[in-house]
Amino acid sequence: MNTTRRCMLMLALAMHGLPALAAGDDDRVFTTESLRQIRAQHAGQPLVLHLWGMTCGPCLTELPRWAELRRQRPGLRLVLVQADQTPPRASEATLRKAGLGAVERWHVVSEMDEFLRASVDPTWHGELPRTLLIAPGGEVTRVSGVADLAQVARWLDAQAVPKR
Repeated sequence: MNTTRRCMLMLALAMHGLPALAAGDDDRVFTTESLRQIRAQHAGQPLVLHLWGMTCGPCLTELPRWAELRRQRPGLRLVLVQADQTPPRASEATLRKAGLGAVERWHVVSEMDEFLRASVDPTWHGELPRTLLIAPGGEVTRVSGVADLAQVARWLDAQAVPKR
């Protein structure tokens, strides 16, 4: 009987982990350490980190515009962080429809508390959308609300390494 219970527990734990395995690398949980990981992964390159939510009307309106900027700039390093508690699977269709299905994305699994917000930006109070433009040298430009993508494009141009 003890062996049966142990086997059932192991089976339940394995099945619980299957959705996480199926989600793959494009569906990562955002924690207080995540921004540090993202910055390390994209070190030395301009990075656009965009925080958005399924429950944020302006965020949903803005998504196709980010996809257009990405089409115009194929090398754009765009990372999306879904900052509301909507299950990531529920947002997949929205991102695909907007043209952002293949973008690196992260999501929070619990309420965006003060520690998680501070790990992203100590001046951030949780409003969405929020965009961080991170220069190759680590300098951060913060955009609260819907981003002016023409300004983002100019910022990206300014980050280009001059050719010698």
